[in-house]
Amino acid sequence: MRTRIKICGLTREDDLLAAADAGADALGMVFYAGSKRCVDVAQAARLRRLAPSFVSVVALFVNPSPDDVQRVLDEVGPDLLQFHGDETPEACERYAHPYLRAFRVGGPTLQTQDDIAQACEQYAGAQGWLFDSYSSGYGGSGLAFDHTLLNGVPATKRRAVVLSGGLKAENVEAAAMHVRPWAVDVSSGVESAPGIKSAGRIQEFVAAVRAADARLTALAG
Repeated sequence: MRTRIKICGLTREDDLLAAADAGADALGMVFYAGSKRCVDVAQAARLRRLAPSFVSVVALFVNPSPDDVQRVLDEVGPDLLQFHGDETPEACERYAHPYLRAFRVGGPTLQTQDDIAQACEQYAGAQGWLFDSYSSGYGGSGLAFDHTLLNGVPATKRRAVVLSGGLKAENVEAAAMHVRPWAVDVSSGVESAPGIKSAGRIQEFVAAVRAADARLTALAG
């Protein structure tokens, strides 16, 4: 049992290297102008070149234009796209590139287990379903949500569940024990300021996830 870890909202070279050194499986960059963690294509391309082998790079978008996504694909070369806005299944799949579909739990159309299960079924082509808390800022808010709402996620896709929303070293162990996601995603929970990661907090977060893995392995044994 090993929960994968994504560190999102990276803007600086030192932070990317700190995340990789700590054992992150995926590194996320935000291409949404409304975010304090937004990077431009040139900046992202520089960061992308620093990503070690076998560590995935994820490009996050919120209701982007097709031209903007294609430019990032061409010039940055992310391994995975993440759609965090109101994109339709067709909009996510038009690039023929692996993608995550994010759901902002607690929003107007995602308030019950049935709401979430039905939304997941619409995006059956996604590599994973990422569950974040609802906020006006499309992620990075530090807010959590009621994890019992994920109990209705179709069991055949459990390995594709990515848990986000208000995670930090102090609560990720309990969250991972409850949800048992394929991966966890953190941004503000490992920061000293918006867009500025703390190497120490990243290490503490990774250690807490590994503690959850150890407990889950012991329970399974």
